[in-house]
Parts: sequence; C-alpha cells; structure tokens
Amino acid sequence: MKIIGNVVDNKTEIEPDYGPMGEYGITYSVLECPACKKVNIVSYEWEEAMDHDDIVYKVLSPQSTRYPVGLPENILSTLKAAEKNKTIDVNAYVILLRRLLELVCIDRSATGTSLALMLKDLADKKEIPEKLVRVASGLKDFGNIGAHAGIGELSEKEIPIVKALCLAILEYTYSAPYLASIAENKLLAIKSKAKKK
Repeated sequence: MKIIGNVVDNKTEIEPDYGPMGEYGITYSVLECPACKKVNIVSYEWEEAMDHDDIVYKVLSPQSTRYPVGLPENILSTLKAAEKNKTIDVNAYVILLRRLLELVCIDRSATGTSLALMLKDLADKKEIPEKLVRVASGLKDFGNIGAHAGIGELSEKEIPIVKALCLAILEYTYSAPYLASIAENKLLAIKSKAKKK
C-alpha cells in the first residue's frame, strides 16, 4: 500500500547514571489501497534495538469484521473472501455471497437442480422458515445481477442490504442453534453440579 503519511511519537529513555539509552515509540501510518483507493490506518510499536522483521502492525481502521459464530469452515472462508472483495468489486462480492448461499444449501443437504429449488427444499424440510426463503431469494437475485452484465449493475449502496440478507440467513441457520446448544450444555452442567451438593 502507498504510504500517505506518518505520525511518529518517539521517546528517549534516559538512565540517570548513563544518559540516553535508546529511542522507542509508536508510529501511525496512513496507507492507501492501490485497488480500491480507500484509506487504512495502522500502528506499530518499535524500539531502537528491534529488528525490522519483529515489527507487528495493528490495523486501526477499518475495524475488523465480526463473523457469525458456529459457521462451518468452508462457509466462513467464503464469507471472509467475499468481505475482502467488497471494496474492490461489488459484483464479485455479491457473486461470492450467492455462492455462500449455495454452500449453505449443500451443507444442509438440500435437494434441487437450482438454487431456488434447493431453498424451497430447505423450507419444506423446516430447516429455514418460509420468510427466510424470501430473504435468500433476494440474495440470489442480487447475485444474478452481479453475475450477468445485461441485467444491471450493482453499486456500493447495495452492500449493506446484501450483507444484512446474508447475515440473517447465517445467524438463523448456524449461530442461533450453536448458541442454543452452548446454553443448553451450560444449564445441564449447572443442574448436574447442583444435584451433587
């Protein structure tokens, strides 16, 4: 990334008997992404005796994305890949989310020759509620626009909508059952412990 600017907060450690012992500090850097032209802010701590390879950068902005809990690894990695592409190409982002939706259907053993039929199958099996099928269909339709240039063009304005649709599906399908299982196991452990007293 191109460095736009740095702010350096240097200090010098002074030992009363020996004088200056060395510099240390923290550096804040403003970086520009060559692909999307958006700005990132990072910081790193350093000291004079430190090797350059030992520097650890901390991303201050943009804030890291939180992902829903309980996701299978392949679905989580697809979601992360989509998030990385979000600022580069909205169409690629939405296509990856559509792929993620298909991975959810495969993971939940949906049958059907198209994504729409797989979603209907999940609703018929009560894996997801009918209202969530409509949400998933909306995500599928955005994915179709992203994949086919003749249908239209997506912009950054659609990102929050598409992301919210995707998160609704993932949280209902994976996070809610995962958290319910953790809570149930915790309650059983508490009750078991109480019986032993």
